[in-house]
Amino acid sequence: MGEAINLVNNFKVEKVIFNCGPYNDLEKELIKVLDKKHIKYYSCIKELNIDKNKLYFLQTKEYDNENDNSNVVYTELNGYKFMFMGDASITTEKEILNKYNLPDIDVLKVGHHGSKTSSRKEFINEINPKYSIISVGKNNRYGHPNKEVLSILENSKIYRTDQDGSVMFKIKNNKLQIETCS
Repeated sequence: MGEAINLVNNFKVEKVIFNCGPYNDLEKELIKVLDKKHIKYYSCIKELNIDKNKLYFLQTKEYDNENDNSNVVYTELNGYKFMFMGDASITTEKEILNKYNLPDIDVLKVGHHGSKTSSRKEFINEINPKYSIISVGKNNRYGHPNKEVLSILENSKIYRTDQDGSVMFKIKNNKLQIETCS
């Protein structure tokens, strides 16, 4: 969220989707920029069609904290299942498991930078990700990713942005290809 205004000012952005819950100060500042640039924005949506594909937003309710209100997004592309956890915590994971059947995720963007507040063993065992991506800065002050989370993800091929740089998934000829760039 911290770079959202910079992104909007330097790239062509057609629409912005906010998570559920009241707008925080950063979001309010972004909304001023969006209004000035006449960019539409939405909050707390359930699904979004992009060409022939659909993104599903799996929030089950509004929480009293920003992390649990993160957009959790699920999509299938060419038969591959992708799930993006935002900063959602164990609380949100439990709610999602209670509401949805999501076995055998191909690509999981791990919640909250691999923090111990996310990626509960029961959740990871249920969704059984083939590949896990942890978006995390080098030598970050929080010590992310957490060693216990890495252990929970051990049956998954883990990519970390602090070690692997950017990680790109491409689907070519119905095959999933993974590229890293340190």
